[in-house]
Amino acid sequence: MKIYDADLIAARLPFDALVPALRAAFAGDTQVPPRHVHAVGAGADRGTVLIMPAWGEHGFMGIKTINIFPGNGARGLPGLHASYMLYDAHTGVPLAHMDGNEITARRTAAASALGASLLAREDASTLLVVGAGRIARLLPAAHASVRKLRRIEVWNHRPEGARALAEAWQQAGWDAHATVDLEHAVRSADIVSCATLATRPLVHGDWLQPGSHLDLIGSFTPDTREADPACFAGARVFVDTDEALAKSGDLLDAVAAGTLRADAVQATLAQLCRGERTGRRSPDERTVFKAVGSALEDLAAAMQVWRADGPATPG
Repeated sequence: MKIYDADLIAARLPFDALVPALRAAFAGDTQVPPRHVHAVGAGADRGTVLIMPAWGEHGFMGIKTINIFPGNGARGLPGLHASYMLYDAHTGVPLAHMDGNEITARRTAAASALGASLLAREDASTLLVVGAGRIARLLPAAHASVRKLRRIEVWNHRPEGARALAEAWQQAGWDAHATVDLEHAVRSADIVSCATLATRPLVHGDWLQPGSHLDLIGSFTPDTREADPACFAGARVFVDTDEALAKSGDLLDAVAAGTLRADAVQATLAQLCRGERTGRRSPDERTVFKAVGSALEDLAAAMQVWRADGPATPG
């Protein structure tokens, strides 16, 4: 069995290759059961374990395990740890163990860019990143693989985090700037991409301009939300998978507020990638993409890492 650490995975998943791989995966026929969620208690400590399997006719099967322990912050530890196992789907033989944190971060950023490639204006050139965590720092590179970015702004609830991230992007050659005025930044952006675990809305609907694209990829539970219900009023709304309607606090709030009907969601990524539904239809319409993540994305990324060694199929 092969071992792939975070550095090797990052090197093998450039976004100009990973985004097309996700597009092909969503257009394909991967089997993705609902994720398993389990509460874990050990003494006074409490956590949550997510188990996310997927497999397909290509002959690969993968299972991601994510351990979320909020109390780790007091121990100086990350609150989330993920691992990924890749198997031969014909025999169940383990093929590889991969760093699940890097797989998750890169496939999430790539799914954000895939959504933008279908929903953002062709001439979109200004990107606002809301958040300064592991996924947020990947978003300019991901979106630059599908749109010609001219300017990047970043906002974070801790301004020093936004400043540090903007400086890192500047050193990488981006025209990047930290902002403390979120409303002004949202009003000025072509693409607003939120990658946070916020529990109260950060982006408000009356800030969003005609022709803008709102990308919500951070929150993935009913208790988290990044956008207020007004963000969905008058917009064409898309989701990564049907699970989003049950798991996204943003969507649940909007449905409860009456600014979105569940049956008014325009399409999933699979329907868009297969050409069954239409993405952006005009330069002036406002689009919203809500993603909660899918094991299909993890498997597509893991297969990309595996195939870099040569074998296109298991064995």
